[in-house]
Order: sequence, then structure tokens, then C-alpha cells
Amino acid sequence: MKPLPEAVRVPAWLHGASAFTTVRTRHGEALLWPQHLTRLRATCTFLGLPAPDPDRPPLAPFPWGLLRVTVTGEGTFWSHTPLTPGPCPLEGVAVRLTDLQVHPQLAAHKTGNYLPYRLAAGQAAPAFEGWLTNPGGELVDGSRTSPVLELGGELVLPAGGLPGLTRAVWLEGRAFTERPVHTRELLRVTRAWVCGSGVGVVPVRRLDGPGLALDLPVAWPDTDHPALVWPEG
Repeated sequence: MKPLPEAVRVPAWLHGASAFTTVRTRHGEALLWPQHLTRLRATCTFLGLPAPDPDRPPLAPFPWGLLRVTVTGEGTFWSHTPLTPGPCPLEGVAVRLTDLQVHPQLAAHKTGNYLPYRLAAGQAAPAFEGWLTNPGGELVDGSRTSPVLELGGELVLPAGGLPGLTRAVWLEGRAFTERPVHTRELLRVTRAWVCGSGVGVVPVRRLDGPGLALDLPVAWPDTDHPALVWPEG
């Protein structure tokens, strides 16, 4: 047993009292920065944390990168790393519905209380993504991405999860509905996508879970928006 270092005897370390956002960068430019900052401010207000520093740090000109901005009671901290997820999965990706649930008060925020999402990703492996539900059996969110479903010819956003920024940009100008989606409805999904800063917008080719085994048609978005494409090249 080791003594706990003084530096980690703070609520951010001990209780997950922190807020964060993960921003895609392109040649040193932080994409969707105003949207990320607005969402991060709202989470800081909700958690009673200081407002994030609005000034972007100097960024290395990686072809693609991920800027993580974390706010704790001690201030705003950042890290910037190359974004290299590997070859584009042209055939789409597999998603698994897990038995993990989101926190009822924190699901709409990115906080240091992140364990359910890590557990969902582990349970879903080797699938690309794991989906989480709420206590009512409704699909809410992914472990690292935001879901979009096609049900009855309509684009549907499951309600209750993080307001995904990559997803919001992709859906600009499109008709969609945001509503509760019970997992029973997943049997009627005709297409699906997962959206996030690290991957862009990616079609789902396979959806598995308890009582669920769907092969779906793959439809990549027709876009060259740097926040929406698979980061390669």
C-alpha cells in the first residue's frame, strides 16, 4: 500500500468532480470550438465548477488531433495528441447493446464520473461501440459516440444522453426527431450511425445485444466536412 499523493487529494481525483470535452483538431485548428466551449460551460455551471478558460492553447499542427480540455476546481487543463484511429472501416462498424446504464443526473454531461462508459466499451469489445440505457430500458448513449437511428424512414435521436456536437453538425438542415427509444424498438432499426469527435460519422453494419442481431445497410455521409469524416490522410 502506498500513501496517496497530496496532488490527488482533490475532488476531481477522489470523486470525479470534473468536466471535460474532446475536440477534433485539423492542422492545429480546433474544430467546433465555440460549440465545445458552450457545452463545457454548461456542465461546469451544473457541477459548480469554475468557468473554463476560453482561450485556446497553442496546438501542434497534427494532420488530425484530439484536444482534451478538462476543468476542475483547480482550473482548466489541456492535452493535445495525434488522432490516428487506423484505416477507415468502409464496411461499417459493429455496435453492441450492453447492460450498462447511464447516471440519471449526469448523462447529459461529460464529467469525470466516466466509469459506466468505460465498462460499456469493455463489455462491447471487440465491437466498435457499446450502447448504454437508462433504468427504463431506453437507449440513451454510446460509450464514446452519439447514436442516430433510422426508424420507419425517420431519423431519430435517442433522448437523455450527451448533446453530441459532431452529430448536431451532421444533422443541420435535416429533419429528425429526438425522443425516448426503448430497446424493443431497436428490432425495427433500418439504418444507424455513430458520431463523435474521434471518428466523425460512421455507419453501423451490425447491431447485437440480448435478443438483437441485425445486419444493416451501410450508408456513409456524403460530406467532406473535417469534423464529420473519418480522420485519415
